[in-house]
Amino acid sequence: MQNKGYKRMELDIASPNPPKANILLIYTGGTFGMESSADGSLVPFDFSKVIERIPVIKTFDLHITVVAFDNPIDSSDINPDYWNILTEIIWQEAKTHDGFVILHGTDTMAYTSSALSYALNGLHKPVIITGAQLPVSVPRTDARENLITSLEIASAKNKVGKPIVPEVCVFFNHYLIRGNRAQKVQSSKFDAFRSENYPPLAEAGIEIKYNYAHILSTKGMEHSHSLSWNTDVAVLKIFPGITQTVVDSILMNPSIKGIVLETFGAGNAMTATWFINSLEKAVQREVVIINVSQCLGGEVRQGMYATSKLLQKVGVLSGSDITMEAAITKLMFVLGQQKSFKSTIKQMLTPICGELS
Repeated sequence: MQNKGYKRMELDIASPNPPKANILLIYTGGTFGMESSADGSLVPFDFSKVIERIPVIKTFDLHITVVAFDNPIDSSDINPDYWNILTEIIWQEAKTHDGFVILHGTDTMAYTSSALSYALNGLHKPVIITGAQLPVSVPRTDARENLITSLEIASAKNKVGKPIVPEVCVFFNHYLIRGNRAQKVQSSKFDAFRSENYPPLAEAGIEIKYNYAHILSTKGMEHSHSLSWNTDVAVLKIFPGITQTVVDSILMNPSIKGIVLETFGAGNAMTATWFINSLEKAVQREVVIINVSQCLGGEVRQGMYATSKLLQKVGVLSGSDITMEAAITKLMFVLGQQKSFKSTIKQMLTPICGELS
């Protein structure tokens, strides 16, 4: 694997026994790997010493390959370039590893997990993204439990040797969530992530209980390996009193190719003539506009109320129960494939890997 700003370490903790699985552990940065410096500030620790921090890892019969970014980043700086680095690493290592665990900052974890679910569609192996609310160096940290359980899930196989969870997921505070259904809902509690519109794929208590009926089926799944993302997109959140100047600064921007329209309730927005006209003009310029609810739970039902019938009439797409994070990353992904306007609309309305019902 060509070095592109990261170093690689081998942890053969199963030796002398043969490992039950080969796991690739990728450390990107975030709160998980921080420790206090001499002046009291938090700085990244040497990830080659992860076993010293979490010695219980040595009890796993695994071969763990650690890939650590040379310059760990705060997840607020994550962008599609980093998604491409992660995608390339995983596809290159797919034949020799049974599962993958990515340590990532929590602030943009839902964006990365959504983006990777599209870019790694067809991988058919577990990609578990996790992190922590407190650094691993802190006594009350949640980092240890999150990493240990993520490693166990990433290496879990069924009776015929196939991965139990062959999809991109977020594991946090006892729950395994489909990656493109996750949203960060807490900044100061351990239960930071939630999936309002789709059941958890597993719950880790005394034992890990898998929700087999809701785990993604790999049958007929198309293989994706796209590294092209179109970032000419925007999120327009509607609120009472929003002005035409604000709306048109986005809708009338000639460089914008896709918009996530965050509306009220089941997909409703104001019916002002200027607003509907601006939406219609944007669609006529072949701007893809997808309607997503501002509510954490529930779904968009365009046409259910008169206020949303107008959106449907001018060509705004219904996002159903997709999250904002999954919608904006899907827009980037689909637009990056440079398909026709009609084909782009069709793909936005069609589930790629369980991101919408």
